[in-house]
Amino acid sequence: MKIANNKVVKFHYALVNADGEVLDGSRGGDPLPYLHGHKNIVPGLEQAMLGHSVGDKFKIKVSPEQGYGLRDEDKVSLVERASFEGFTELAEGMVCQMEDEQGDLQLVSITKIDEEEVTVDANHPFAGLELNFDVEIMDIRDATEDELSAGRIEL
Repeated sequence: MKIANNKVVKFHYALVNADGEVLDGSRGGDPLPYLHGHKNIVPGLEQAMLGHSVGDKFKIKVSPEQGYGLRDEDKVSLVERASFEGFTELAEGMVCQMEDEQGDLQLVSITKIDEEEVTVDANHPFAGLELNFDVEIMDIRDATEDELSAGRIEL
């Protein structure tokens, strides 16, 4: 069976940056499952998976545009430090949820703290990076009706 739309695929991967540092991966744990053709993984990786079979191993380089997008400096903002007074700990590198201007919750990383303001960044941590995936296809099967109607698999 080959990877095509509406197939559930399980794969192991290592995500490596341009310096060879492993940023993320599944090896040492369970393979990552996803429903192909439903935008459940980054577009460049999903496109590269098409047509592969169980046992295939390959490497793919994904541009920022086909990965987590380009960095958007409009997603970096200053927040009054008083907004964080309920936090027991506040440190650079911390991730927290905040409301955006529309009232939607978003994850932000704290990138700088000073006496009066905290700089937060709502970009994905891998935004703007070229992504190097090392992939091994572990399983492919037809999706169930429930998975197809949901557009994803339940983890």
